[in-house]
Amino acid sequence: MKIKIKKLHPEAKVPKFAKKSDAGMDLFSLNEHIIKPDQVTLINTGIAMEIPEGHVGLIWDKSGLSTKAGVKTLAGVIDAGYRGDVTVCLINLSKQDCHIEKGVKVAQILIQKIEQPEIEEAEELSETDRGAGGFGSTGHK
Repeated sequence: MKIKIKKLHPEAKVPKFAKKSDAGMDLFSLNEHIIKPDQVTLINTGIAMEIPEGHVGLIWDKSGLSTKAGVKTLAGVIDAGYRGDVTVCLINLSKQDCHIEKGVKVAQILIQKIEQPEIEEAEELSETDRGAGGFGSTGHK
């Protein structure tokens, strides 16, 4: 599989795998940002992607940014038909400002195969051992 990447800005960095066995390609900030506590910020990468039909790009945290700075990703689905800037949505869950420098890794994108099932409305669903048990219903030990 090949993913075509188009630079939308001359200073944009093309996503890359840091290690050969990595699942996700690093995404880089096009600009500098200060993210205040509890603030949601959109980070432009300055690149567009041509994700093959039948696949999706899923944006996930960079573990260092998440664990050291308390910054998480939000809204991380890039559909195959999208050709605009691959924008990363970040939220600062810490109590301190987070400084994002231009050109640093802000997230990673995984390209995954998807299925689009046929939707069938039903009056009843099959029964299972779990049933409608939700959060915490399987225990926490």
